[in-house]
Amino acid sequence: MGATERPTFTSDAKRRLYEYVERNGTVKRHKLLDVVSLSSDEFQTHLEGLKADGYLQEEGGTLQIALEFGAVTKHERDGVEFVIRPGRQSDFDGLIETIRDVTSEETYVVAETIAEELLYEDTVTRHNTVKSRVFFVATIDGEVVGWTHLDLPQIEQMHGTAQQTVGVREAHRGHGIGSKLLSRGLEWAEANGYRKLYNSVPITNDRALEFLTHHGWDTEAIRRDHYAIDGELVDEVMMAREL
Repeated sequence: MGATERPTFTSDAKRRLYEYVERNGTVKRHKLLDVVSLSSDEFQTHLEGLKADGYLQEEGGTLQIALEFGAVTKHERDGVEFVIRPGRQSDFDGLIETIRDVTSEETYVVAETIAEELLYEDTVTRHNTVKSRVFFVATIDGEVVGWTHLDLPQIEQMHGTAQQTVGVREAHRGHGIGSKLLSRGLEWAEANGYRKLYNSVPITNDRALEFLTHHGWDTEAIRRDHYAIDGELVDEVMMAREL
């Protein structure tokens, strides 16, 4: 199942199984059986159906939703080797730490909100009939050092647009990691039929505005006094990129 496909279910039991896994990120098979009102045979039948439909995947008795959105790519610049790949549930702690590292250095309110959503929902991937999100992460020696996130509304009227965020830990900037992450998100969105991406930052975040402008993003709107930061009202700059 791709992240742009809406999940549909042939039975209420399949829907309940999927939604429990989707809500919790990863679930042990035996735990899932404990929380649903199904016999062992019914559970096995519906679970195998969800896996065959490409909705769930299982590894070592642990279930998670199955989203296919890209391969692993390796990069090198200035002697620094890094990998960009789809985010996984196992990246949860690294993502939170990385987002907080970035937002502690510069104001990036949307990214702060994403971190809070992750903590509240306790899952990296989200995919239901209302919204989806995907992450790509940059890693060095297996450690998450950067991310790009795509917030993908599933409501029909908003299907062609998405919101993107991107960030790299301060200690790992200057090696093109942010540019590769930004491009990876853009490429994924274009391949999946999106027509426009947005990235909104406070007008005081000069680094982010310069970075996005350098990569072909345009200022589409300014919302006056949108943020209250350190006791002062700050404008939000809505940057956009046509695909």
